[in-house]
Amino acid sequence: MKIALIGAGNLASHLATALHRKGSVIVQVYSRHFSNAEALARKIDAEALDDLSQLDSSIDVLIFAVSDHAIPTLLECLGRRNDSLLIHTAGSVALDVFRAYSENYAVLYPLQTFSKAKPIDFSEIPVFIEANSEAALSKTKLLAGMLSDNVREANSQQRKQLHLAAVFACNFTNHLYELSSQLTEAAKLPFEVLLPLIRETADKLRTLSPHDAQTGPAVRNNWQVMEEHMRLLEERPDLQKLYELLSESIIKRHLL
Repeated sequence: MKIALIGAGNLASHLATALHRKGSVIVQVYSRHFSNAEALARKIDAEALDDLSQLDSSIDVLIFAVSDHAIPTLLECLGRRNDSLLIHTAGSVALDVFRAYSENYAVLYPLQTFSKAKPIDFSEIPVFIEANSEAALSKTKLLAGMLSDNVREANSQQRKQLHLAAVFACNFTNHLYELSSQLTEAAKLPFEVLLPLIRETADKLRTLSPHDAQTGPAVRNNWQVMEEHMRLLEERPDLQKLYELLSESIIKRHLL
């Protein structure tokens, strides 16, 4: 199976490395920035491209690991590829984005956050797949199985809902970490003092539901503490608003 990878960012880098380790042949890596394509291609013994017209016509699988909005533009540049299986890795892009460009297409969505500099064990990542035909599904399932021990089927609507859930669980949470770091800095304390708390909060979810794991002044209806927190945030009205919204949401959930 000859694979070409469209993209050289965070996900593309981890995906290419994981597939290469499993013996998959990635023959070409495309990026609009040649230096990025070259850096990744060098790691996996592939050819670097910054021109889609140079894609090998005998490629079996084209994997798009790029930003959501880039996929339609790249497909227009690429044109129809009837002999190739087209796969994208996006959470919020529907399967039928490929409808006009190939007879076989699929989605391979790894539910994880990726950073180039942070090694990750792909085998533990849930991978969600979808395809327009049994042949495309079979080939995509084979690729996904090489990457992960946790492969599941999910349709486009399920995947969009899952991506939304991931934004709350990961992206919004990480932003709250950043805001927390500003608060610890204001107290002249390192953010690292919060790491044991963060680890324990995440670890509890192995045995408790998020609802049952909730702690803090809001779930206890401790208005005295919450009012003191709001006072401490007087010079940060943006954080006051966020604190109030989140506290109200917690209180409402625990009144159900």
